[in-house]
Formats: sequence, structure tokens, C-alpha cells
Amino acid sequence: MATETVSPACTGSSLLQPISEIINLPLDQVNFVVCQLFALLTAFGFRLYLHPSKTSPFVRHVVATLLGFYFALFCFGWYALHFLVQSGLTYGIMILTGVEHMHKYCLVVALGYLSFCQITRVYVFDYGMYSADFTGRMPSLLEYFSYNCNFMGILAGPTCSYNDYIAFIEGTPCRRHRDQQTNGKANGRHKQADPSPNVIVRKLATCFFSLMVFLSVCKVFPVERNIDDDFIATTPFYAQVVYLYLSMLTTRPKYYFVWTLADAINNAAGFGFNGYTSDGSPRWDLISNLRITDIEFATSFKMFLDNWNIQTAHWLKRVCYERCPYNPTAATFILSAMWHGAYPGYYLTFLTGIVVTLAARAMRHNVRPHFLGSPSHKLVYDVITWAGTQIAICYTVVPFVLLSVGPSMKFYRSWYFSVHIGCVLLAVALPVKPRHLRLKEQQKGLHLAPILSHLDSTSTDSNCNQKTKAT
Repeated sequence: MATETVSPACTGSSLLQPISEIINLPLDQVNFVVCQLFALLTAFGFRLYLHPSKTSPFVRHVVATLLGFYFALFCFGWYALHFLVQSGLTYGIMILTGVEHMHKYCLVVALGYLSFCQITRVYVFDYGMYSADFTGRMPSLLEYFSYNCNFMGILAGPTCSYNDYIAFIEGTPCRRHRDQQTNGKANGRHKQADPSPNVIVRKLATCFFSLMVFLSVCKVFPVERNIDDDFIATTPFYAQVVYLYLSMLTTRPKYYFVWTLADAINNAAGFGFNGYTSDGSPRWDLISNLRITDIEFATSFKMFLDNWNIQTAHWLKRVCYERCPYNPTAATFILSAMWHGAYPGYYLTFLTGIVVTLAARAMRHNVRPHFLGSPSHKLVYDVITWAGTQIAICYTVVPFVLLSVGPSMKFYRSWYFSVHIGCVLLAVALPVKPRHLRLKEQQKGLHLAPILSHLDSTSTDSNCNQKTKAT
């Protein structure tokens, strides 16, 4: 007689196992979606009944933290303890070290603990098993745990600024929004607004559409087919390129669903206000994690990355790119690989991303200026660079999906490492000024702009005076 067992791939609650079997989805994914939907409903209540005007920041911190712990326990089981351990370690460092060094020690300890968890996840427990995905002003202990473990972001983020989160909890505008508020309608009478239902409905509609596309189309174009021997042997290369694009295109709606739902949850709770537009309409994109249109129509590798996982990209830029004195591009990609996990495919993807970024930068600096003379030339350039960007992105990200070294290298060999070779040649052949020189030129241009503007206006006034005298 067969006995029913819960899949060992899920360390969380087995309460929804029957639903998982009925809809034929892994239990961990069912737990995640249900918790996020429950978090969405909770967020509405959090905003309505625990609004900053009705209760204290202490109560809001406690409720947000306890709900976050509950959702983590439901989804991850005992793995949720890692949230407490890592937060406790870094908070202890903040207490014991001085302000001038705490950020360095916290980064090292948090990244070390993260790497330890990722390695044990991959190589000790089970390769490919689902488990928790570890990602990592002196606050009080409650504020710190609330920031790290609140119910709105503990499962899927997005990353946000500590100051923005505390401003949301306390119901005060963030400093960068105080000046914007006076530019709103009615001469500044508008303060931070509650989110319009239209904002949340629009994001939930995006979630639903993304989920339907993923569930209906993803299995039609499996990524693994790109390395199938029969497919490689019998399919013309141009058709392989098209299939690669379609197979990677259909994996993205999964991320669109998760990140847009997380954004909607935060908005429903009242978090995400980002000032006003020029016509006085409130913006709710403070912690939005992607811009789908800009991703799908990106005409450069940088444009794609700037609109994908936006909040993590901002964190990497602040922590690594702007502070690393040597090779900041390579250092940022390597840190991003460590942040994502210990699967070899992650490192192959981000190492490939380094050479692709350098080549794309060289192309943009040396080729793009020649196509800006007319709209038709610019359109041709945009079409070509869109196609090149999409192929480069798909080629780069395949190992991220395949995870293992063997399948990833098989894919690269089937393409004869052509993108790697082409990008290295472009990066070497086309000159690009070092970053510090480009920054100096930008600063020099900013200083000269007012002077040139003044000279231009002076020249115009002089010409007008001369014409008047001649008349």
C-alpha cells in the first residue's frame, strides 16, 4: 500500500499539499503564492487600521515583524531561523564597532554567512533542492528586525532604503520628498497620498497576465532544448537563435509576476510613494523592481540591467560599483554572483556579463554617435542594437537557468563561444576612456555649462543691441 509523502524539496508547511497535488505545482511555489496573496490582503488592513495617524510606530513595527516571521516559517520552516541569525549578527556588529567601520564589517559578515548558507544549500542538503533563497543611522533592535523581516518584503523583497522604510512606518515624508510635495497640486496642500486603487489594480492585472503567460507558454519552449543533441544537429543556426530568444523570453514572466505582486503588496500597505509627477499626480514606484516595457525593448545591455531587479542593482551600485577603486564592473558582477548563490551557473552568467558589458560600452561610445545624424539612421541603430541586446542577454543568462557547469558549457560549445569571442575582440579593439576620466569630463561639462549659457545669452543681447543701433 503506497503512503503519501511530502516532497523533501520543501522545508515549509505541508498544509497546502493537497492543493499542490490538485493543480500540479510544487508545494513551495503554492506556499509562496498563497502567503503573498494573504500578505496583499493583510497590507490593506495594515494601512487602514494601523495607519500612522491611528497608531504608534512601535505597534506598526511589531505587527510587521511578527507577520513577517509567520510567513517565513510557513514558507521555509526551520530555514526561517537564518533571518534571525543573520540580522542578529549584523546588529551585534553595529553595536560593537564604530560608525566609521561598521559598514565594512557588516558586509563581510553578512556576505560570509550568506555564502555559507548558499554552499550548504547546494552541496550539503541537496543540489537543486528548493529552500530559502538567502539574500541579504543606528536603529533600535525592533526597528532593525522590522526592516529586515517585515511581512511585506520578507518573501520576495524588494530591497528598500532603511530611511524610506522608517519614514513609511512613522508616517513622515522622506527627506527627498519634502521639497517635491510643494510642487504638487494646490500649491503644496497635497501631502503623501494613500495609493489609488487604480495603481494596485493595474499591478495585479500585470501579475495575473504574467502568471498566465508563464503557465501556458513556458513548457512549450523549455530552455533545456537548447542543449538537446537532436535539436542542435537538425535545426539551422538561425532557428536555434530564434528558439533561444523565445525560450528565455518565456522564463521572464515568472519574475514579472513575483516582483510586481511584491510591489503591489507594499503599495497596498501604503509603502512606495515616490513624490509627484510634473502634473501633480502621485507616483508609486519608489521600490518598483522592474520596468517591463524597457526590459523587452532594451537597446543596450546596460538599459536591460538598469530596468531589471532595480532595487538590487541600486544596492550593488552603492555598495560596490561606486566604492571599488579598481575594475568596478568586474567587482560588481562577482559580488552579484555571490549574492545570488553557489550554483556554478550563476558565476558563468555573471562572468560572461562582464565581457558583454565591456563590449556593449565600447560599441556605444564608438559606434552610436555615427547614427545620431538623422531619425532614420537612429531607427536603424535601435533595431540592430535591440536584436543584438536580446541575443546577448539570452546567451548570457542560459547558465543561470541551467545551473550546472556541464549543460552550460555544452550550450556555449554549441555556439562555439561566439559571443564570448566577439565581445572580447570588441572590448580590446574599440577604445573607451577609463571611468575616472569620464567622470572628470562630466564634472567639467557641468561646471562649464552655466558659463557657456551666460556667454551665449551675452552674445545674443549684443547682437540685438547692434541691430537696434543699425536700425
